[in-house]
Amino acid sequence: MDDAQRQTLLKIVRDTVEAVITGRQVEFPKSDDADLNAACGCFVTLKNQGRLRGCIGQFTSDKPLIELVAEMAKSSSTGDPRFLGDPITADELEQLDVEISVLSPLEKTDEPLSLRPGIDGIYIKRGCLSGCFLPQVATEAGWNAEQFLSYCCEHKAGMPADAWKDKETEVYLFSAEVFGGLFKDI
Repeated sequence: MDDAQRQTLLKIVRDTVEAVITGRQVEFPKSDDADLNAACGCFVTLKNQGRLRGCIGQFTSDKPLIELVAEMAKSSSTGDPRFLGDPITADELEQLDVEISVLSPLEKTDEPLSLRPGIDGIYIKRGCLSGCFLPQVATEAGWNAEQFLSYCCEHKAGMPADAWKDKETEVYLFSAEVFGGLFKDI
């Protein structure tokens, strides 16, 4: 993605979050740009001075990226269940950091330790339990591959920490193009 495409997506997140938080109508964008119309997954992350305020995404999509980014921005600003009791307020909008992660397709691996912390994200699934981490989480936490896998199993998926070693557990890797900016500067 080039800078203009990134800026377009960041502006969509800003406009969507601002509309949702201030109670205005959300308008879903359109584009003729092939990259912005690609059907791929994405996550939108919102932080206030380093503190997570919302992060919602999808691994796949049957709609254009430009529309999915707007949907995930709307969901991140009000629909993240971790923050339903402490929603983003209009007063903190200008302090928000916006991060968009555009995802590659998921690839199942039989060698989970082959993941590259900071480059590969993970999606771990067994039965109805699942959890994921974006690639940047390993870097932010200072985790190696085994810590990344174990923490995702235990704290995100509700499985034993070593569940990633079990053949019944499916481990998928993906990469992400990650970019962002301060809400007030977008």
